[in-house]
Amino acid sequence: MRKAGRHFLQIPGPSAVPDRILRAISAQTIDHRGPDFAEVGQTALEGMRTIFKTSGPVIIYPASGTGAWEAALVNIASPGDRVLMYETGHFAFMWQKMAAKLGLRPEFIEGDWRGGADPDAIEAHLRADTNHEIKAVCVVHNETSTGSVSPIAEVRRAIDAAGHPALFMVDSISGLASVDFRFDEWGVDVCISGSQKGLMLPPGLSFNAVSEKALEVAKTATMPRSYWDWHDMLGPNATGYFPYTPGTNLLYGLNEAIAMLHEEGLDNVFARHQRHGTATRKAVRAWGLDVLCARQGQESGVLTAVMMPDGQSADAFRATTLEHYDISLGNGLSKVADRVFRIGHLGDFNDLMLMATLSGVEMGLAQAGVTHSPGGAQAAMDHLRETPVAQMAAE
Repeated sequence: MRKAGRHFLQIPGPSAVPDRILRAISAQTIDHRGPDFAEVGQTALEGMRTIFKTSGPVIIYPASGTGAWEAALVNIASPGDRVLMYETGHFAFMWQKMAAKLGLRPEFIEGDWRGGADPDAIEAHLRADTNHEIKAVCVVHNETSTGSVSPIAEVRRAIDAAGHPALFMVDSISGLASVDFRFDEWGVDVCISGSQKGLMLPPGLSFNAVSEKALEVAKTATMPRSYWDWHDMLGPNATGYFPYTPGTNLLYGLNEAIAMLHEEGLDNVFARHQRHGTATRKAVRAWGLDVLCARQGQESGVLTAVMMPDGQSADAFRATTLEHYDISLGNGLSKVADRVFRIGHLGDFNDLMLMATLSGVEMGLAQAGVTHSPGGAQAAMDHLRETPVAQMAAE
């Protein structure tokens, strides 16, 4: 049976794609080696520098964020290299698993999945590496499985305080264009991202922002690479082209997304996400439920991971809510499977969309018989009313 109205896709990515971007993507495909394509490519490559906030190159692959993970590792490493990684959640674990599969030696600092990476623990581990064998420090910026944000600038200071030459690699697949990120200012060497989160595109594009230090390391690194080779990309990129077929129509959409982000102003985008995250957490706590991220100041504006009461199934609740209210919520992953559901509030998203989402969640909690107190949606609405948006100048 047909369901009237729009489906609410409130997983933490892919996020809903705005009509402007859908229209851009729908343009006729052109010759990616023809003269008209150079402007498309250059606009995308230069525009992404403004989103990462870097003066260095941004390399664009037709791939998911997982491909960009692999690109980052194989360009800077040689077989058997040690890499230091921090367990912020499921996606940090998956990146560590990839490193091991590639023949690297990941050293995983254990975390409790309730906050971001601990700079002090990273500094202590690096200080113990007196021979400077660790090649890179790898940290997830916005951990999509838990709703926590790592303090990237503080991790950079920890690396510097340890006097360690390791490259600093950051996964900001779900953070970029949603949570403040400053590649150059924070001393990041490689940042990984994808198209389907804050950039408001369908899945299919991934990114490596790269420092000069990382490019130099890549010249002597010996991991096998072909498709992912940065230097093969940089030559054609200089004139707006790619060494193989790019995601042409997704690049049309990317250019529209970059324009939209700057029309709103990146600082406004970050403030909007933070405000919606705060409102969502107020709703969760009014329901009498716990937020998975327990460290104040590290809660994400991209999503909120909600812990279920003991003995109650998050997956059963999600299924009930989808059936009755046509809303998709994110599932709990690996260690928190069936114990957590995730509310996405990212991308092209406003107050009314948030209130519809939280009302759907609250109705779903009641429909599924989940132990809770009513009034969470009202608590969020009160916060939104009491904290009106203060728009800054667009860029």
